[in-house]
Amino acid sequence: MNAAEALDARPAILVVDDDTALREQITDYLATNGCDVEGVGDAVTMDAALARQPFDIIVLDLMMPGEDGLSICRRLSTAGSPAILMMSALGDDVDRIIGLEVGADDYLPKPCNPRELLARVRALYRRRDGARGGAGRLHGGYRFAGYMLDSANHRLRDPNGVSVMLTRGEYALLSAFLDRPGEVLSRDELLEHTHNDDPDTFDRAIDVQISRLRRKLGDSQAQDLIRTIRGAGYKFGASVTRI
Repeated sequence: MNAAEALDARPAILVVDDDTALREQITDYLATNGCDVEGVGDAVTMDAALARQPFDIIVLDLMMPGEDGLSICRRLSTAGSPAILMMSALGDDVDRIIGLEVGADDYLPKPCNPRELLARVRALYRRRDGARGGAGRLHGGYRFAGYMLDSANHRLRDPNGVSVMLTRGEYALLSAFLDRPGEVLSRDELLEHTHNDDPDTFDRAIDVQISRLRRKLGDSQAQDLIRTIRGAGYKFGASVTRI
């Protein structure tokens, strides 16, 4: 790999996998290609590593002894946590969708090409960096239908002032709608905001996240807030005010 293909910055990556040989292979490859990497073998040592220092991305194995990857992903998937790239030998669509449903930002089947893993890490890091300070960053927040989205803290409050917990994917999806209210957004456009541009892997995941976001916004009202435009995509139907 040449210098042009290396990462632009040095993201901090935590690799969590009980397969020692594979974990070392991944950490060595990422370290060689511009990442600061630490590898651990289970959830306990992962939690200890997270307590010591912040990480940008967690490369997380699905099947592990003790607490498995789905459970870990579920508890770490709130906005502001490290991005999660889940890996598993279970590579069918059902397993991918389950991983994304519990909050994974990306998913790769095992075995994978190390160059593809690096490309996915690069994409996750750039999206995360952009959300923190890039040109696409939202300013103060938005108000809509009695809700208030605080962009700085990634918090959503309902009309009664109660916090609504959003995963990173749900936050990115809602932000995309609020940034372009009244416009029909295709699945491909929404994929650019939430995961990556691989439609074979993630097209169905958009529908899953739309359904979850609607539930969190209230089933009856959310059907009007996020409208399905048959054959075209989705449209946010409420009036939006930037704050």
